[in-house]
Amino acid sequence: MRSSRRMVLLVTGALVAVLALSFVVLRADTADLVATAVSAVAAVAGVGVALWAALAPTRPGLRAEKTGRVTTTRHGYGVSGIDAPADDDTPMSASATGDVETDGGVGISGIHRRPR
Repeated sequence: MRSSRRMVLLVTGALVAVLALSFVVLRADTADLVATAVSAVAAVAGVGVALWAALAPTRPGLRAEKTGRVTTTRHGYGVSGIDAPADDDTPMSASATGDVETDGGVGISGIHRRPR
């Protein structure tokens, strides 16, 4: 995701530089026509992107319900529910998750957001 965002930034910067250079090189009346055309295309593209983003499907999310019992010993790790990284923004819900019994291990019932 980060590389695609960088690519968008790079392409946008290059387009701005090309347009700025073309306005300097072209005569005033020609530059005015180019600026009008570019503005119209950019406006339509902006509305299209805004609509595309607004109509994007929502993420379905995760749901844990009526899960079973978890038993861990010593260095064990058990989850009766959802175990996800803390920076995961997926919607999550848990209800009626199972009991946890630990004997020196780690047991989780419900939702646990752990550091990466």
